[in-house]
Amino acid sequence: MGKVPYVELVDGKVQGVVSSGSDIARVYVSWVSFTDGEHLFGCSTNNNRPCGGAAGNHLCKHLDSLLAEAVTMYGYDRVARYLKIESPNPDTHLRFSLTAPCIAGSRSASSIFSRFLRYLTYLEQPVATAPVPELHWFPTVGVK
Repeated sequence: MGKVPYVELVDGKVQGVVSSGSDIARVYVSWVSFTDGEHLFGCSTNNNRPCGGAAGNHLCKHLDSLLAEAVTMYGYDRVARYLKIESPNPDTHLRFSLTAPCIAGSRSASSIFSRFLRYLTYLEQPVATAPVPELHWFPTVGVK
Protein backbone atom coordinates (compact mmCIF):
# COMPACT_ATOMS: atom_id res chain seq x y z
CA MET A 1 0.00 0.00 0.00
CA GLY A 2 1.29 3.43 -0.88
CA LYS A 3 1.97 6.31 1.45
CA VAL A 4 -1.33 7.87 0.35
CA PRO A 5 -3.74 5.03 -0.41
CA TYR A 6 -6.74 7.29 -0.88
CA VAL A 7 -7.10 10.82 -2.24
CA GLU A 8 -10.04 12.55 -3.88
CA LEU A 9 -11.36 15.96 -4.87
CA VAL A 10 -14.82 16.26 -3.35
CA ASP A 11 -17.02 18.89 -1.71
CA GLY A 12 -14.46 21.62 -2.35
CA LYS A 13 -11.72 19.70 -0.56
CA VAL A 14 -8.64 17.75 -1.48
CA GLN A 15 -8.95 14.97 1.05
CA GLY A 16 -7.56 11.56 1.75
CA VAL A 17 -5.87 9.07 3.99
CA VAL A 18 -2.11 9.14 4.59
CA SER A 19 -0.13 6.35 6.22
CA SER A 20 1.88 7.20 9.30
CA GLY A 21 5.61 7.24 8.78
CA SER A 22 6.33 5.86 12.23
CA ASP A 23 3.49 3.44 13.04
CA ILE A 24 2.27 0.99 10.41
CA ALA A 25 -1.07 0.61 12.21
CA ARG A 26 -1.84 4.36 12.20
CA VAL A 27 -3.29 6.48 9.42
CA TYR A 28 -3.98 10.19 9.20
CA VAL A 29 -7.00 11.77 7.58
CA SER A 30 -5.96 14.99 5.87
CA TRP A 31 -7.77 17.66 3.88
CA VAL A 32 -7.28 21.11 2.33
CA SER A 33 -10.05 23.39 1.10
CA PHE A 34 -10.58 26.94 -0.06
CA THR A 35 -13.41 28.81 1.65
CA ASP A 36 -14.11 32.53 1.88
CA GLY A 37 -10.67 33.55 0.65
CA GLU A 38 -8.75 31.24 2.96
CA HIS A 39 -7.18 27.83 2.64
CA LEU A 40 -8.35 25.69 5.50
CA PHE A 41 -6.67 22.42 6.37
CA GLY A 42 -6.88 19.62 8.85
CA CYS A 43 -4.98 16.50 9.78
CA SER A 44 -5.82 13.99 12.47
CA THR A 45 -5.82 10.28 13.07
CA ASN A 46 -8.87 8.32 12.05
CA ASN A 47 -10.11 8.56 15.65
CA ASN A 48 -9.77 12.38 15.64
CA ARG A 49 -6.50 12.77 17.54
CA PRO A 50 -4.91 15.89 16.07
CA CYS A 51 -1.69 15.64 14.11
CA GLY A 52 1.15 17.28 16.01
CA GLY A 53 2.64 18.78 12.87
CA ALA A 54 -0.43 20.63 11.57
CA ALA A 55 -1.23 23.74 13.55
CA GLY A 56 -1.68 27.46 13.11
CA ASN A 57 -0.63 28.13 9.55
CA HIS A 58 1.81 25.20 9.26
CA LEU A 59 1.00 22.26 7.02
CA CYS A 60 2.37 18.91 8.21
CA LYS A 61 4.17 16.23 6.19
CA HIS A 62 0.89 14.29 5.82
CA LEU A 63 -0.67 17.26 4.04
CA ASP A 64 2.45 17.54 1.87
CA SER A 65 2.08 13.88 0.92
CA LEU A 66 -1.65 14.32 0.27
CA LEU A 67 -1.10 17.28 -2.05
CA ALA A 68 1.74 15.52 -3.87
CA GLU A 69 -0.42 12.45 -4.46
CA ALA A 70 -3.36 14.60 -5.60
CA VAL A 71 -1.08 16.21 -8.19
CA THR A 72 0.08 12.75 -9.31
CA MET A 73 -3.49 11.49 -9.67
CA TYR A 74 -5.31 14.55 -11.00
CA GLY A 75 -2.56 16.77 -12.40
CA TYR A 76 -1.12 19.99 -11.04
CA ASP A 77 -3.44 22.34 -12.94
CA ARG A 78 -6.63 20.54 -11.94
CA VAL A 79 -5.73 20.47 -8.23
CA ALA A 80 -4.61 24.11 -8.34
CA ARG A 81 -7.91 25.13 -9.98
CA TYR A 82 -9.86 23.07 -7.46
CA LEU A 83 -8.15 24.87 -4.57
CA LYS A 84 -8.57 28.24 -6.36
CA ILE A 85 -4.85 28.91 -6.32
CA GLU A 86 -3.97 32.06 -8.21
CA SER A 87 -0.72 32.01 -10.19
CA PRO A 88 0.20 28.39 -9.49
CA ASN A 89 3.83 27.48 -10.12
CA PRO A 90 4.09 23.88 -11.37
CA ASP A 91 7.84 23.91 -10.73
CA THR A 92 7.29 23.92 -6.97
CA HIS A 93 5.37 21.75 -4.51
CA LEU A 94 1.73 22.76 -4.50
CA ARG A 95 1.89 23.86 -0.84
CA PHE A 96 4.13 26.77 -1.82
CA SER A 97 1.43 28.01 -4.21
CA LEU A 98 -1.11 28.32 -1.40
CA THR A 99 -0.93 32.11 -1.26
CA ALA A 100 -4.18 32.66 0.59
CA PRO A 101 -3.98 32.49 4.37
CA CYS A 102 -3.72 28.89 5.61
CA ILE A 103 -5.66 28.16 8.75
CA ALA A 104 -6.07 24.91 10.65
CA GLY A 105 -9.72 23.88 10.46
CA SER A 106 -11.74 21.95 12.97
CA ARG A 107 -13.73 19.59 10.77
CA SER A 108 -14.06 16.03 11.88
CA ALA A 109 -12.15 13.36 10.01
CA SER A 110 -14.93 10.84 10.43
CA SER A 111 -16.79 11.55 7.20
CA ILE A 112 -13.60 11.31 5.12
CA PHE A 113 -12.50 8.11 6.84
CA SER A 114 -15.97 6.61 6.40
CA ARG A 115 -15.79 7.29 2.65
CA PHE A 116 -12.39 5.56 2.55
CA LEU A 117 -13.74 2.51 4.41
CA ARG A 118 -16.77 2.38 2.11
CA TYR A 119 -14.51 2.33 -0.95
CA LEU A 120 -12.48 -0.47 0.63
CA THR A 121 -15.59 -2.64 0.75
CA TYR A 122 -15.66 -2.57 -3.05
CA LEU A 123 -12.46 -4.60 -2.97
CA GLU A 124 -14.40 -7.36 -1.24
CA GLN A 125 -17.08 -7.59 -3.95
CA PRO A 126 -17.20 -11.07 -5.48
CA VAL A 127 -16.09 -11.34 -9.07
CA ALA A 128 -19.11 -11.02 -11.33
CA THR A 129 -19.81 -10.31 -14.98
CA ALA A 130 -23.33 -9.01 -14.33
CA PRO A 131 -23.88 -5.35 -13.40
CA VAL A 132 -23.35 -4.66 -9.70
CA PRO A 133 -25.83 -2.04 -8.41
CA GLU A 134 -23.32 -0.77 -5.83
CA LEU A 135 -20.95 0.18 -8.65
CA HIS A 136 -23.46 1.72 -11.06
CA TRP A 137 -21.68 5.08 -10.86
CA PHE A 138 -18.69 3.70 -12.82
CA PRO A 139 -18.84 4.87 -16.43
CA THR A 140 -19.81 2.15 -18.86
CA VAL A 141 -18.77 4.09 -21.95
CA GLY A 142 -15.81 2.45 -23.60
CA VAL A 143 -16.05 -0.74 -21.53
CA LYS A 144 -15.91 -3.84 -23.70
